[in-house]
Amino acid sequence: MNWDRVEGNWKQMTGKAREKWGKLTDSDWEQIAGKKDQLVGRIQERYGISKDEASKQADEWARAQSDMGASEHGQQFDKKHEHETVKR
Repeated sequence: MNWDRVEGNWKQMTGKAREKWGKLTDSDWEQIAGKKDQLVGRIQERYGISKDEASKQADEWARAQSDMGASEHGQQFDKKHEHETVKR
């Protein structure tokens, strides 16, 4: 998932992000607002890790969100076509 999409869907995605990075505050989440550089900086600050490591975590998280979305879309697609098959 590219970060433009993350930013656009930030409110829907913060729940999963909060689960992953529980040390970030409500204020942190508001300031991040889906921007990768802001997220990386906050992760780096709160967890005491390198910028490269924080960036890697953020990218892996975004990729997992994309994979999960594709999986859910695939399940919806399968259910729709399963229903059409049953009708025949």
